[in-house]
Amino acid sequence: MKNRLTDLNDMLFAQLERISDEDLSAEQLTQEIQRATAVVQIADRIVDTATLQLQGARLIAEHGATMAKQLPSVMAITSGAAA
Repeated sequence: MKNRLTDLNDMLFAQLERISDEDLSAEQLTQEIQRATAVVQIADRIVDTATLQLQGARLIAEHGATMAKQLPSVMAITSGAAA
């Protein structure tokens, strides 16, 4: 498994294709919808995290490296660059 946002995008489109399969039985479609719901919930959290990291990087870009010292270390942002 890869861990980039482009990989997440590919996974979401693959899930959409599985749900769109007209050959699925009602039971299979129900399973795919449940799987898609779980995938979307996780994807939302991943996107939220990436958005938060981007906001931290913008703060550093706007206010300098001293801002990096004020951000929580869990954001994995170092002065001048986002992780």
